[in-house]
Amino acid sequence: MPVTEFLERNARLYPNEVALVELNPEQKDTMRKTWKEYELIEPNRFEPYRREITWSVFDEKANRFANMLLGRGIKKEDKVAIIMYNCLEWLPIYFGILKTGAIAVPFNFRYDADEILYCAELAEVDVIVFGPEFIGRIEANADRLGKGRLLIFVGDNCPQFAESYRELVADCSSTAPGIKLTEDDFGAIYFSSGTTGFPKAILHKHLSLTQAAEMEQKHHSTGRDDTFLCIPPLYHTGAKFHWMGSLVAGSKAVLLKGAKPETILSAVSSERCTIVWLLVPWAQDILDALDRGDLKLEDYHLSQWRLMHVGAQPVPPSLIKRWKEYFPNHDYDTNYGLSESTGPGCVHLGVENIRKVGAIGVPGYRWECKIVDEEEKEVKQGEVGELCVKGPGVMTCYYNNPEATAETLKDGWLFTGDMAMQDPEGFIYLVDRKKDVIVSGGENIYPVQIEDFIRGFNKVKDVAVIGLPDKRLGEITAAIVEVKEGMECTEDEINEFCLGLPRYKRPKTVIFEPIPRNATGKIEKPVLRKMHGADNLVAKEVEVQ
Repeated sequence: MPVTEFLERNARLYPNEVALVELNPEQKDTMRKTWKEYELIEPNRFEPYRREITWSVFDEKANRFANMLLGRGIKKEDKVAIIMYNCLEWLPIYFGILKTGAIAVPFNFRYDADEILYCAELAEVDVIVFGPEFIGRIEANADRLGKGRLLIFVGDNCPQFAESYRELVADCSSTAPGIKLTEDDFGAIYFSSGTTGFPKAILHKHLSLTQAAEMEQKHHSTGRDDTFLCIPPLYHTGAKFHWMGSLVAGSKAVLLKGAKPETILSAVSSERCTIVWLLVPWAQDILDALDRGDLKLEDYHLSQWRLMHVGAQPVPPSLIKRWKEYFPNHDYDTNYGLSESTGPGCVHLGVENIRKVGAIGVPGYRWECKIVDEEEKEVKQGEVGELCVKGPGVMTCYYNNPEATAETLKDGWLFTGDMAMQDPEGFIYLVDRKKDVIVSGGENIYPVQIEDFIRGFNKVKDVAVIGLPDKRLGEITAAIVEVKEGMECTEDEINEFCLGLPRYKRPKTVIFEPIPRNATGKIEKPVLRKMHGADNLVAKEVEVQ
């Protein structure tokens, strides 16, 4: 079934129940930090910073947008791009696109003007829907972007080179357009992270979208009484498909603008959130604020919060140990995935397996996994090889790129480019990204293992390990270390701490500087390599969610 049927079902069964809430508390000068204070605020005073829509309104908005697109000649398999920050309009626009039979094409909001143009042309986009933050980037190439394309602006004061979303949909029917869809119809194009060059366009069918939605609901037992807090950007498969667990369950979700520790806890408190998906840096920031005493748990209503879900990168076991000290009753989960596998969940830890913290888990709902060597033969248990996944969420292809498709898809198996191993109980551990492996003097060194160890030092906030060129050994390991706020740390201290590692894994150099991460929390190692003169070691990046 197409994923749009979940929305239509919810509009029938729960028409007056809240589907989506948008919170923008960081714009409020008098932000209340505690749930008790929040409850004293008159609703109309908080209105500009909190918006909501019911399931019936959600569906009606999607229908209006769909009917507008159809009226402008958009048809099945045309492509409609979205480049907006998270807002209440984002998901109704996305579902409106799907309801026409067209293909939704979310753009990374970090794209510059040239990347927007490149992706629009690569995906052969027919319409671009954009928010006020992107006027300049769209205007920079407006002549080329607007040639044969409809540009739709969502916001106030529509620029002259675009048409107003509000005006376009104002008189459109709120009745479903009646376009017949099946799970074999194409539904979306997502883009690879693009951290090693311009991104690739990843084509998915409705089958992939529905699989991701049903899997998320099943993995986290999302129920009607749950409230999901979504902070990461909706263009990303991780954020959107974690939210789709709420879509399947017919339960409320909150789109939060802002990721400061007090902002997150205030949102959990005021909206009574039960499931929260955090990126590793945000979880670390919350713990650091609690350690410093900047936040006090008793100031918030958190008893309903049942699941802390961390993803988008390997999760340090030390982080979860610290988290459980503050939140002993929380379930914990992590998922692994790629945009090529419709986001997170092809490998899934499961809340019942917290004893296996450090593993990415076992094959997810309806997925298969295997680990292979360079000759594509399965390795023995305990040996390191490339992780491959197979299931109904695998992409159809890299759009307009048959060569890259052939390299990545083989007999239905998606070759992830990630190095992994499986323990005797069948749990899979991510060792490192295939091209991130450092080869020093003929020895394979996996940076993730070193990073996990160094994060155990109490002065370290974040760390990234990269390979630097070396005439004698080929590569040597360099640890880029970001120190916790208010602390001082020396190279000698790091080296002394690393005596707990085998000699060949100890960093040969230590560099103190902030760790660059992208919008989904992944360390931008290509940026670090370029900064430190290791361009020739540029790696193929894949996504972990």
